[in-house]
Amino acid sequence: MWDGGRVDGAGRSESSRARRGATRLLAAVVATAAVQCGYTAVASAAPDDFFTYDDSALAGYAPGTVPETRTLPYHLAGLPIPVTAIQIRYRSTDAQGRPASNITTVLEPPGPRRAGEAVSYQSFYDSLNPEDSPSRAVAGGVSLGQLVNTAEGFYVAQLLARGLPVLIPDTEGQQADFAAGPEYGYNTLDSIRAAAQVDGTGIDDGTRIGLLGYSGGAIATNWAAALAPSYAPEVNDRLVGASEGGVLVDPARNLLYVDGSIGWAGVAGMAILGVGRAYDIDFSPYLSEYATHLLPRMRSASIADVLFQYPGLTWAQLVKPEYADPDSVPPYTAVTAKIDLGNAPTPTVPMFIGQAANGVLEGTDGSRAGIGPGDAVMVAGDVRALARQYCETGNTAVDYVEYGPLSHITAAPLAMQAEIDWLDHRLAGEPAPSTCASIAPGNTIR
Repeated sequence: MWDGGRVDGAGRSESSRARRGATRLLAAVVATAAVQCGYTAVASAAPDDFFTYDDSALAGYAPGTVPETRTLPYHLAGLPIPVTAIQIRYRSTDAQGRPASNITTVLEPPGPRRAGEAVSYQSFYDSLNPEDSPSRAVAGGVSLGQLVNTAEGFYVAQLLARGLPVLIPDTEGQQADFAAGPEYGYNTLDSIRAAAQVDGTGIDDGTRIGLLGYSGGAIATNWAAALAPSYAPEVNDRLVGASEGGVLVDPARNLLYVDGSIGWAGVAGMAILGVGRAYDIDFSPYLSEYATHLLPRMRSASIADVLFQYPGLTWAQLVKPEYADPDSVPPYTAVTAKIDLGNAPTPTVPMFIGQAANGVLEGTDGSRAGIGPGDAVMVAGDVRALARQYCETGNTAVDYVEYGPLSHITAAPLAMQAEIDWLDHRLAGEPAPSTCASIAPGNTIR
């Protein structure tokens, strides 16, 4: 269980001091930005050549190779603030195992830096539009989808206030392959490899790294932890832990869970588009006439465009009558198996996993047989089952916390704070706690 912040010799909580420091940092940088910019944010960023790259030029380069970097101010809501951002283009791997370029940003602490430590922060920007990526928001872009990055600013500022360099990879890649979990993992791990090659980041091949993310950021965090031993063993050796909340385990079961819900039903359409894009799947032979009109409107949608916008939307409305059972669509069953964390390897690093279970607050009924309650979009029984699976397959350093009365959105601040504090303990070299003996049974891992 989360045990709060470390306490120094004067009896002060480091986590409390860091939160106060983050608040002061945000206040200072926003005030500075307001003076610099006359309180005016641009409506959209100018075209930026840094985000244009021919992936064919990556042939023969190892994952993590860096062809290009630049340094610029960190932007929040389009306003430049006095925090240095180093943006790195690097070679990574897409969902189908092909070379692909990606971008990560390393933010430098404006005050004293903790030597040999850093955090990889995986954003929950959840979008089908590359323009909504963290790197574009850091560079000054402003869109509805990019406002997610502004909302995450408090957590990023808290990490910076603790003296930690912060990596923020574009976890979905440069095509915005929403929901393609393995690709999220590759992009996260190669971001760490790349940052160690660039002068000025404060990160090298000996830096100890913590992984951190919530919701969409948890997809990247968990997949990175699961893939690291085989894909990036030298990175895995430097990971102190993975801290996450609001976790997507079995996408096929999640689709059934949100089916017909008030707030989150539209995510099903985003997932169809995202995994279809990532794995080159043409779902059109299976789609209903309604879906052929609806889904094109979502092709560049962010979660902000979809949340509570499609109340009551069902799978049955999206497909032809003969495909009312999702398992009757072969490419769908094949791809959901590829992105199911229950089928992925067990991480070897300590894990903090937070999960809410009162999705009724956001309009998702948790009474469907075989699924049970969740947080409105993620299924609590699946997350418990995954945590127990990790415990049973050799990783006993799993700390699972369930926020029973809360939902996905309402649990986020509490879970994120617990994640940050838990990770700070791991960076300090303290032993990881375990709740393996007390995690309640969950759903069947398929």
